Amino acid sequence: MELFIHIIDDDASFRTALGRLVETYGFRVSGYQSGEDFLAQLPESEAGCILLDLRMPGLSGPELQDRLAQAVPLLPLVFLTGQGTIAASVQAMKAGADDFLEKPISSKTLRDVIDRALAHNETKRAGRDQLQALQAKLSNLTPREMQVFDLVVRGRRNKQVAYDLNTSERTIKAHRHNIMEKLGVASIAEMVSIAERLGRVQWIRPETRAAFFPKGQ
Repeated sequence: MELFIHIIDDDASFRTALGRLVETYGFRVSGYQSGEDFLAQLPESEAGCILLDLRMPGLSGPELQDRLAQAVPLLPLVFLTGQGTIAASVQAMKAGADDFLEKPISSKTLRDVIDRALAHNETKRAGRDQLQALQAKLSNLTPREMQVFDLVVRGRRNKQVAYDLNTSERTIKAHRHNIMEKLGVASIAEMVSIAERLGRVQWIRPETRAAFFPKGQ
């Protein structure tokens, strides 16, 4: 998979020089003169990272950062600026930037920052792929199995689930067996973990989970 480094800076000479430097690292480079230019040509792949000027005509770096959080949430963002302040760097990092560098930038520093951003990008994309795989498994459940799943991961016991759904405990046990087979899990705790990761229930502390889901439940 090709890794693209997207450089967004209104200074054409700096953008060109930085692009040539990044290419020596073995990466593909795409340059944009403004935030609006980048938004109009959003990359299809989120493999890579963005090097973004802080102050530009039109959309500023922080304003573009807000847009990119929705448009390309997996692409790491590194701010580059010749007019940086502590307040600006703190704001950028709180908003999710991977790093904040002041111009001029040494080749080694830039390479280290890009490598960290790309490692972060790979981790985020792997996490997304895992969630999509879990969601695909969950989509294989029947509507009734989904009802049972949602009740079980909230700590409802078989008898309680049977009462809630107006059916027998034996039927609920059969549904639980099918659910676990379809999800590829061997315990209720694993079901709860899937539900937590997909946002169907809030995260439960291990000690609380042990109390809610004793062995055999």
